Amino acid sequence: MNIHDVKRLIEEGEGFEIEFKRKVSSPKKIAKTLSSFANTKGGVILFGVDDDGSIVGVESEKSEQDLIEASAKSLCNPPIPMSINIVPFNRRDVIVVTIEESAEKPHYVVDEDGGQQVFIRVNDNTVIASKEVVKVLRDERPEKPPLVLMIGENEKRLFDFLELHPRITVTEYSNFINVSMRRASRILTTLVRAGVIRIHTLEKTDFFTLASDDEVSSGSRTARSRMPQRH
Repeated sequence: MNIHDVKRLIEEGEGFEIEFKRKVSSPKKIAKTLSSFANTKGGVILFGVDDDGSIVGVESEKSEQDLIEASAKSLCNPPIPMSINIVPFNRRDVIVVTIEESAEKPHYVVDEDGGQQVFIRVNDNTVIASKEVVKVLRDERPEKPPLVLMIGENEKRLFDFLELHPRITVTEYSNFINVSMRRASRILTTLVRAGVIRIHTLEKTDFFTLASDDEVSSGSRTARSRMPQRH
């Protein structure tokens, strides 16, 4: 990693997998950003780069690197592995932190009072994950047992609804089939894991859509039309 690599990343601009930070801020903010990348598709954080892409550098690369590493280990549960490169530029340094998509999702950020939150990337922002997204992240772990999916009346009504409407939320689905929010959430996240519907996260809410035929057929799950039905 050299300054030409840094400039190339800057030219790409901030987005889903790249974030600029002028300086190393509070450990909590660092932990949120680190975990959001690990919980999503991975990414790169450039410390010492302003929002407009100008390189300002960091003041003390050693102490700030220590702060980043401490945030990943002490405030993230489980701790987040990452690689750190120090790139010199005009007598200052840019800290380049690369985080891979994690196989240990979800990574929580721990509060001082012991509370925990999960963060993900949505476009170029770090946002709190809904409980449905957290459930989906847990289900993505490789050690999860194979899914046995049975389709009943509630699931069939969902598919019929989504054939006529572009999307549905947990609240809408709960009202539509007249079940609790908890049960509606469980049905939806199970079908996401099965690969037959998709979850989409906005900054304030989630919604669900049918998976495309290519997404269904390319996965390891059985297509909707061939799923066993519960009698």
